[in-house]
Amino acid sequence: MGAGSSINVDTSSHVAADDHSGGQLYVSLKMEDYIPKGKQNLVPHVYGSVPLVGSWDESKALPMERESSSMWQLSFVVSPNHETLDFKFLLKPKDNNEPCIVEEGPTRQFMGGTLQGITRLAQFRLNADEVLEYRVCIKADRVSPFDLAASWRAYQQNLEPSTVRGIPDVSINHEGGENGLSESLDLDLEQYVVPTPPTSVVYAANLTENPRSMKHNGSEKDVELTDPPPTIKEPEGVDSEKDTVGPDPAKLHHSPGMVESKSVGTFSPKQKQYNEKGLLVDRGVGSYRLARSASVTDLPDSESKNSMPAAAGAVAAAAVADQMLGPKEDMHLAIVLVGLPARGKTFTAAKLTRYLRWLGHDTKHFNVGKYRRLKHGANLSADFFRVDNPEGMEARNEVAALAMDDMIAWMQEGGQVGIFDATNSTSHRRNMLMKMAEGKCKIIFLETICNDPKIIERNIRLKVQQSPDYSEEMDFEAGYQDFKKRLENYEKVYEPVNEGSYIKMIDMASGKGGQIQVNNIGGYLPGRIVFFLVNTHLTPRPILLTRHGESRDNVRGRIGGDTVLSTKGELYAKKLSNFVEKRLQNERAASIWTSTLQRTILTANQIVGFPKVQWRALDEINAGVCDGMTYEEIKKNMPEEYESRKKDKLRYRYPRGESYLDVIQRLEPVIIELERQRAPVVVVSHQAVLRALYAYFADRPLKEIPHIEMPLHTIIEIQMGVTGVQEKRYKLMD
Repeated sequence: MGAGSSINVDTSSHVAADDHSGGQLYVSLKMEDYIPKGKQNLVPHVYGSVPLVGSWDESKALPMERESSSMWQLSFVVSPNHETLDFKFLLKPKDNNEPCIVEEGPTRQFMGGTLQGITRLAQFRLNADEVLEYRVCIKADRVSPFDLAASWRAYQQNLEPSTVRGIPDVSINHEGGENGLSESLDLDLEQYVVPTPPTSVVYAANLTENPRSMKHNGSEKDVELTDPPPTIKEPEGVDSEKDTVGPDPAKLHHSPGMVESKSVGTFSPKQKQYNEKGLLVDRGVGSYRLARSASVTDLPDSESKNSMPAAAGAVAAAAVADQMLGPKEDMHLAIVLVGLPARGKTFTAAKLTRYLRWLGHDTKHFNVGKYRRLKHGANLSADFFRVDNPEGMEARNEVAALAMDDMIAWMQEGGQVGIFDATNSTSHRRNMLMKMAEGKCKIIFLETICNDPKIIERNIRLKVQQSPDYSEEMDFEAGYQDFKKRLENYEKVYEPVNEGSYIKMIDMASGKGGQIQVNNIGGYLPGRIVFFLVNTHLTPRPILLTRHGESRDNVRGRIGGDTVLSTKGELYAKKLSNFVEKRLQNERAASIWTSTLQRTILTANQIVGFPKVQWRALDEINAGVCDGMTYEEIKKNMPEEYESRKKDKLRYRYPRGESYLDVIQRLEPVIIELERQRAPVVVVSHQAVLRALYAYFADRPLKEIPHIEMPLHTIIEIQMGVTGVQEKRYKLMD
C-alpha cells in the first residue's frame, strides 16, 4: 500500500443473528494490521463521541489492542437503542512526540448495530504523495444480560484492566504455561463458562484406601489398632464343580453383607453371609459365578434366561482364559511401586488405578504413607527416615506390612488389582512383600526413575505444598530443606529392582522419550498395563469434549440414525468453530477428532486450520434393531427390552447392538491415543461415547456412566497436567 493504491473490499457490519433476546450490543472495531516499513511506531487509535470516548481530543483517543498478528481490535458495549455514535480512526506515534494522523473523509456513524453510509477503507495521508489504506470491519453481536454479567465477573477476578470504561478487553494472555508455551484465552469465551461438578486439587495419596485395621476419629494423630478382619473361607457346602452362571445382577437381592465392586458388576461377600439364593464367589476378571450351597435348588429358567455378561470384549475373554488356564494367584495382581521420593510414584499409581477401573477391573490404590500418618502422625522430621534410626525403620516396615495385609485380604474377598504405593527402596523390603504374597497374588514391581533435575525439583516443591506431611509447616523453606534431607536418607540405601517380574519407567516424565524396561511380564492384563505406561506422560494440554450440534433425529426424539444437523445444530457448528479458533489460536499442533457419522463431521466442518481425524470407535452406541426408534416406540413395541434397559443401562445390550460396556472396550484405543497426544485435541462425538470418555478422566464409577449428564451445545475442557485432571465447562447456547 502506498500513494495512489486502492483495494476493493466488501467490508460490512451487522448484528449477528443470535438466540438472545434483549440485552446489549457487543461492538468490535477491527482494523487490518499493516504498517509499512519505517512506520512501525504508529498504533491505531479511536476517538469520538459518547459512549465510546466522549471526547474529540486526540490526546484522549483509545488505543486498539492487537487481536492477532494480522488484526487490531477495540471492543465496547452499548444498548441496542443507543444514540448515534460518531467516531474516527487515527494513527498515533508511540513516543507521542510526533503529530497524530487522522483518518481521511467524513466522520463514521454507528447506530442500532449498523454502520451508516457507504462502507469504506480507512485512509491516512502521511504526506502529499503517500496514503495508507486499511481494511476495516465493524461487527455488533447482541449479548444477553447473563453473558454480560459473566464478562463483568471475569473482569472483577483481576483480569486485565479495561481500556473501555469498565468493559473487559477482548483478549487476555497468560504468559508461561507449564509446558513453556504462552496460554491464550479470549475473554469473550469466559462469557460461556457454566458451573462444573465440584473439583479441587487434592493430594493423590489422600484419595487412596483407608486402613481397615485402624480406627481414627478424623485426626491422623488419634489411632487405635484393632484386630484384623477374619479371613473369609468358602462354606463346606459349596461344590466348586457345580457352579452355575447367575442371573442379571440387577435382579439379585442385595444382602447387607454384599457390596458392588467396580469390576463391571461383580459382587463380593464382605463377611460370611449368604445371599438368599447362594453365595457369590468372584472368579477373577469380569464374569461372576453363583456357587450353590447344598440347601439351594436350581434357579428357575426365568431367573437365568438372557443373563447379561458382567464384562465385554477383551476383558471378558481374558477372564475366561485366566479362570481356565492360569494359576490361582494369577487371578490377583499386585502392582508394587518402587522409587525414590518425588519421582511421580503416587501420580503414576493414581493414573493406573483410574485406567484399570475404567476398563472394568476391580482396582484399589493402597498408599503406605497414608498408613504411616494414621499410625505415627504427620509432620515427622527427616530423622524418622534416617538409615541409622532402627525405630523408624521398624515402624515403616510395620505399616508397609499392614497395608500389604489389607490389600491381600481385599483380594481374597474378590478384588483383582491392588496398587501398592511406597518407596520400597531396598531388596529387603521387596523380599518381605514377595514372601507375604506367596500363593495369594502375583507381584509386578513398577519402578519409576527420573534423572532430570528440573522435574525432580518441581516434584519436591509440589510435595511440600500438597503433602499432609508438611500441612502444619508454615515455613515453606523449612519444609523444603527437611524433604531434601529425607530424600538424601533414601538415596543412601536405594537399590534398583533386579528381582522378580518388573517394569522400569526411566525418564518417561520428561516428555523427551525415555524408556521402559520389562522383565518376566506375561498375560493379558500385565501386557495392557505396559502398553498404557508406554503411552502416558505429564505434558500439560487441554482435551475438549463436545457432542455434535443438534440433529434432526434429536428434534424428533429418535435414537441412533445418521441425519444432518438441524438449524440450531448448524448455528452451534458456527459457534464451535469460533470458540475453537480462539481457544486454540496459539496451538497449531492441535487436532479435531470426530466419529464417522455425518452429524459430527458437519459440526466440525467449519473449524479451519487444524487436521481432522475420523474414528469409527467414536461412533454412537449401536442401538441395533432399535436404531431410528423413539423410546416411546420401544416401550410400546418391545416392552421387555425397554424394562431390561431401564433396570441396568450399563450392561443392557440392544438386540443386535451394543451395551455401554461394549462402548468402553472399543474406546480403549482412543483413550491410549489421548494419553499419548502432547497437543490439544477436540473430540466431537455422541452422548454415550462422551459419557464413557468423561468417566475415564473424572474417575467416575462404571455404574454411573449411563447417567452422566452430557448436554448438547456444551464444551467440557479437560486440562491434564502434573497436578492431575481439572475441568471447565462452556455452554455456547441452549
